Amino acid sequence: MAVQAPGPAGFVVPDVLPVLPLRDAVVFPLTAAPLVVGQPRSVRLVDDVMRGNRLLALVAQRDPTPEPATPDVLYRLGTVGMIHQLARGPDGSVRLMVQGIERIKILDWAGTEPYIVARVEAAPDQVVEGTEVDALRRAAADIFRRLVEASPELPDELGFAAESFTDPRHFLYFVASLVPLDLPVRQELLEMDPVPAKLRRLVDLLQRELAVRELGRKITSDTEERLSKKQREYYLREQLRSIQRELGEDREGDEQAGELRRRIEEAGLPDEARREAERELVRLAGLSPSSPEHGMIGTYLEWMASLPWSKVDGGTIDIGRAREVLDQDHFDLEKIKDRLLEYLAVKKLRQERGGGSGGPGPAESREPILCFVGPPGVGKTSLGQSIARALGRRFARMSLGGVRDEAEIRGHRRTYIGALPGRIIQAIRRAETRDPVFMLDEIDKIGADWRGDPSSALLEVLDPAQNNTFVDNYLGVPFDLSQVLFIATANTLETIPGPLRDRMEILTLSGYTDEEKIGIARQYLIPKQLAAHGLTPAELAFEPEAIRQIVRGHTREAGVRSLERQIAAAARKVARRLAEGQSQAVRITADQVTEYLGRPRFFDEVAERTNRPGVATGLAWTPTGGDVLFVEATMMPSSEERLVLTGMLGDVMRESAQAAVSYVRSNAEALDVDPKLFEGRTIHVHVPAGAIPKDGPSAGVTIVTALASLATRRPVRNDLAMTGEITLRGKVLPVGGIKEKVLAAHRAGIRSVILPARNERDVEDVPEELRRQLTFIFVDDADEVLRHALAAADGAAVRSGAR
Repeated sequence: MAVQAPGPAGFVVPDVLPVLPLRDAVVFPLTAAPLVVGQPRSVRLVDDVMRGNRLLALVAQRDPTPEPATPDVLYRLGTVGMIHQLARGPDGSVRLMVQGIERIKILDWAGTEPYIVARVEAAPDQVVEGTEVDALRRAAADIFRRLVEASPELPDELGFAAESFTDPRHFLYFVASLVPLDLPVRQELLEMDPVPAKLRRLVDLLQRELAVRELGRKITSDTEERLSKKQREYYLREQLRSIQRELGEDREGDEQAGELRRRIEEAGLPDEARREAERELVRLAGLSPSSPEHGMIGTYLEWMASLPWSKVDGGTIDIGRAREVLDQDHFDLEKIKDRLLEYLAVKKLRQERGGGSGGPGPAESREPILCFVGPPGVGKTSLGQSIARALGRRFARMSLGGVRDEAEIRGHRRTYIGALPGRIIQAIRRAETRDPVFMLDEIDKIGADWRGDPSSALLEVLDPAQNNTFVDNYLGVPFDLSQVLFIATANTLETIPGPLRDRMEILTLSGYTDEEKIGIARQYLIPKQLAAHGLTPAELAFEPEAIRQIVRGHTREAGVRSLERQIAAAARKVARRLAEGQSQAVRITADQVTEYLGRPRFFDEVAERTNRPGVATGLAWTPTGGDVLFVEATMMPSSEERLVLTGMLGDVMRESAQAAVSYVRSNAEALDVDPKLFEGRTIHVHVPAGAIPKDGPSAGVTIVTALASLATRRPVRNDLAMTGEITLRGKVLPVGGIKEKVLAAHRAGIRSVILPARNERDVEDVPEELRRQLTFIFVDDADEVLRHALAAADGAAVRSGAR
């Protein structure tokens, strides 16, 4: 006799329920199921349900395509469920854990907006009690247990859990929710009555699934057996090859391994590297050519065999020839040339006397680490090439600008696919010698990020006490870099880490004077551009005054790159005229520069900028050389006394301006200024070129001079510039970058320069020709600065005290 299964105690199915359409899913009564809701209307349905009794109708779709689902694609029989857990995803979706309670039948639709609502009634399962039901349950449980054993994705505990259910409905729906079934089959099980019919259908489905799983397992086993057979054949073939080699029957041998062994023996590897190479050769001989590891080991041995472990280029050193090479390639730079010649002289003596008992030890034979620091275009990189030529060595160059990965220096470990040595070892292999001149260009622009700090990796490379055992991650054995002459270049020392800077000998290259640029142009740049444009000296020549006009009117730089570009521009125009038959030969004079290069781009604006009180000319140092800056000061009535500083000034420069204002106000009587002049006024100090950041204490005397000029209404001499730090007592303290600042003053047409007295010794670095053309005024306090800088009351400039 069939009876209706009772629902949960006290549970009554509501007459109206919101309907949640399910695609590719059927929720059975008495089971829990996870659901993901993503459609906006369904998310709203869930939100509304959670604010009420948390009950909803879970109904599968016949057709999963329509979105959103409409009533006509839904089955008429579903399950009433309760939401137990809810979690919101970052994409706006909602994850639910629902518990199926009872079957329901949809009577009609109560609404479709904002989501589907239906009138429903309970449709409990028809339960039949008896031995048949118990037998069907046990049969299904036995098949399910065997299915669990054949399914790796199903835990073994599920089989025992299924057997523990005595209620046939609970067992039925528990097993049906775990077995992979198509949606129509699941819906069929949900709709079938009575329970014995459901169990018979479940037994059929379980038997079919078990048969499919056992057949798949048999196919997999057969495949593994075939693969094992192939592997056995491979091992037997390898054993056969070994036996043939022992008997001498393998006459061809392994050509690649033999060639690599020959090259490694000829490369002269150190003991540790040789042992590592031998180990890898043994591994290579035991691998099949089709093995991926065979290619990796072969590439590694290729690198080991191609590196110059023992090859050096440096021969007998000729100091005279080295001097000739340096003079041929570079104009002036006497200090740099002297340092290089000193290095060569020491190395020559070491070579000649190294065999004696008093010869130098290993530490003394290591190469120095030089670092050329200077503005762009002064010849740092080309100087390295000249050094290599003077030494008779190969030249290698590595640009460090923008390098952020430590593996660029040390290489990648061989565990990575496509691993290679670092750029240091790569450059050594290209140079084919272990004592090249190695240029590390732009070392001040090296970076760091999550991949490591390349500057830290360079510490070992640039340390003479460590680089004789440099270990690249790819090679895994030490490589001797102690015979490499490393030369670094930088525009500034500020961005080079202290430990790295400490390992290098700093050689500073300042900017060139006008005369030096003229000499460089005549000796190097003009012949180079004539050859590049197919011209001869008879077809194009520059008069010295024409070069001077280009230097002053068309370039404003510490180096000579812009000068070379201007010479190239003139050469192109002449080459075109010659090609068109318009002229035979050209000699460019100062008056013809405008014809070839256009109007001048730079003018001497110092006199124009300082012809009124409150404006003073200062000198500044920049990574690209020295520069001239102007300080402008003015006052205006205001309700409160304020100091306004503009021009993108840094903290140090702002403090210098405040100290300058305090000095001028506290010494107003000594300056013959009414002390009440500053009362109720706003003082505004501005440094033009406001888009460029400025900082440092060296503008202190310039700000004092501008404020004193404003207060006394006496203009500052227009042929004078100054630099120096000021204190509240009026003391002028020394500053740096004197040579670069003096060069910038000369380029701007300045004739007199005020410098701190303690910087007098730094003027020796200024070329003698400039020292003859400029007047240097050395001061100890601000009174001296103002006495020399401000025009006299009658308009004449005070010039006493110059040295």
